[in-house]
Amino acid sequence: RHDRSHAVPAKSNITFLCPPTIGAGLFRKYAGRIKAPVPLGQSVYSKEYTVDITSTLNEVLVKLFRDIITIEEQAIKTGEYKELSVNDMHVIEAIDIKEPKNMTSVARALSVTTGTLTISVNGLVKKGFVERTRSEKDRRVVLVSLTKKGRKAFAQHQRFHQQMIGAVVEGLNGQEQEILEKALGNLNQFFRNISRKP
Repeated sequence: RHDRSHAVPAKSNITFLCPPTIGAGLFRKYAGRIKAPVPLGQSVYSKEYTVDITSTLNEVLVKLFRDIITIEEQAIKTGEYKELSVNDMHVIEAIDIKEPKNMTSVARALSVTTGTLTISVNGLVKKGFVERTRSEKDRRVVLVSLTKKGRKAFAQHQRFHQQMIGAVVEGLNGQEQEILEKALGNLNQFFRNISRKP
């Protein structure tokens, strides 16, 4: 088995002892950007190669962001869930399978207004995935929860997420997983900072 450890420098270039474990196909796609040729008879895994990570990551992330909604929708729209959209599934995930939630907390989790959420919930109620009830403590408060059909949709989508995460971390050792987590955390913070700007 090849050693898959790699070091991540602070600059825009990254040096790998082997290609990053995004997949061998992806590495081969960018093999033309490797600055040092592979000596005849020598494994690409046995020599350090410098890859332009800025260009590579930009292309990967742009393609990922472009395709992810379509791919997720294809995974959702199967069997009895063909009527669900990605937005519907995100609302179902925010409601969760635990105790009923009020609309304000669900809207906050989704970073949308209560008015916007109401439109989505109305559709999910009509489709039979969500139900509304009144709080026993305060009858003015409307609570939302998943129906049996909604819980099944929630469980199916969780399996999709588990498969996705499994594919991402496959072949990564502990150190590599920590690096991946840090990188994705940085990306998440970048988007959060942008969303806060007026």
